[in-house]
Amino acid sequence: MKRTRSLLGASALALLVGIGGVSTAYVMTGQVANAQVQNAAQIIVPADAQPHAGFADLVEAVKPAVVSILVEAEESPEQVQGRGGNFDFNFPDLPEGHPFKDFFNQFGDRGPGGRGGATPEAPAPRQFMAAGSGFVISADGYIVTNNHVVENATKVTVVFDDGTEKVATIVGTDERTDLAVVKIEGADLPFVNFETEQSRVGDWVVAVGNPFGLGGTVTVGVISGQGRNIGGSNYGDFLQIDAAVNTGNSGGPAFNTKGEVVGVNTAIYSPNGGNVGIAFAIPAATVKGIVDQLVKSGTVTRGYLGVGIQDVSRDIADGVGLKDAKGAIISNIAEDGPAGPAGIKSGDIVTAVDGDPIDDALDLSRTIAGKSPDSTVELTVWRDGAETKLSVKLGKLDEAALAKADEPAAPVPPAAVPAESSVGLTLVPNSDGNGGLLVQDVDPESAAAKKGLAVGDAILEVNNTPVASLDEFEAAIDAVKAQGRSTALVKASRDGRDTFIGLPLSE
Repeated sequence: MKRTRSLLGASALALLVGIGGVSTAYVMTGQVANAQVQNAAQIIVPADAQPHAGFADLVEAVKPAVVSILVEAEESPEQVQGRGGNFDFNFPDLPEGHPFKDFFNQFGDRGPGGRGGATPEAPAPRQFMAAGSGFVISADGYIVTNNHVVENATKVTVVFDDGTEKVATIVGTDERTDLAVVKIEGADLPFVNFETEQSRVGDWVVAVGNPFGLGGTVTVGVISGQGRNIGGSNYGDFLQIDAAVNTGNSGGPAFNTKGEVVGVNTAIYSPNGGNVGIAFAIPAATVKGIVDQLVKSGTVTRGYLGVGIQDVSRDIADGVGLKDAKGAIISNIAEDGPAGPAGIKSGDIVTAVDGDPIDDALDLSRTIAGKSPDSTVELTVWRDGAETKLSVKLGKLDEAALAKADEPAAPVPPAAVPAESSVGLTLVPNSDGNGGLLVQDVDPESAAAKKGLAVGDAILEVNNTPVASLDEFEAAIDAVKAQGRSTALVKASRDGRDTFIGLPLSE
């Protein structure tokens, strides 16, 4: 039997982690508003709570600030039909007397007659239940959890370890980082703080949460890795931990041995939906910045550069004479974005922002998004075999416009009169007015085929030189060889998306 591996959200819905394009993370500084209100309620871990003696003292100190989050939610008919109407919430059997049993029994399968008389022609919104975890970050009742725990919620109930229940309001959510803040009324509430020093791989972590409705469950492990990018999610800088995380742990904290939150448990890697010792948490440094914005304004704003980017491969680095295959290459410039007026060009490679090195496209995306709109940044750019610096005043990222821009364009049909090039590509002039050459055929034994060029792709530039005919293409290839380079930087386009390829040249 084939076993399917998947990344699952750790909420009771066991939601799949979204797969997207260039993922973004947002590392920002700042303190959560009101986090120091009523300082007397702050959780303090006893100084003699040593790991070798067990974690009981630590757990006893932090558990009062960890909550279970129960959600009544509603999906629109379009959302239900999008899954074929086959998604059903199944919660494990609970023993008699369990504090959640009555709560969940209210939401059994009501059938067609129990959904307000819905008909196939006019389906009603679908009611469902979800459960997750969270933790209090201020004495006056701000609570952190995951966006996917509370999205579509019509009612959010917070349950403390002592059984106290309070209805919460949603302060703000951020889909990109899968974070949310809810608020309950209260004063002198127990709360926890985020880590003051960045954790390291190998450090102890203690996860506390609500797996399968079993609130206050404690698991222990270590940080197994850092900077994980799980399948191109909209975030992408996760801590990997091996403390057991399961359905319902989403939004819960992972603590260090000081009782400080090092991350928010968000997803698990699993072939069967259960824990296999690989879980992912959003680092505290990211959580602090996002939560600060959500508490203050209910929304998150991000810096916007207005460029398409991709990783710099070894071939691309060779093609432009760059020593290290690091940085992010600019594939296109957005209209009316801040990059164009600042002098940024397609083919530029950003190697640093404000002096901080950039490793890849994800790193650049995270770094820019972490800057404030209207702030000015200095980009270090590799262009024409030399390094230059450009100052750019960032705009504000428009999530809706970005999603629309990511929609692929219709493929362009190939033109006539093909001509074979020296690199195994049969090229034809592009007759749609966008310039470049269209690939009519690819020699399967050529380097172009091995690099992924395919029929229907458009060749726009070679060595940052536009090409619109076979003669121009070959002249650009010869110019690369004349410079003593064995790799040509080729700008290609597929389905409306521009990308750069380092194309090895034959002797």
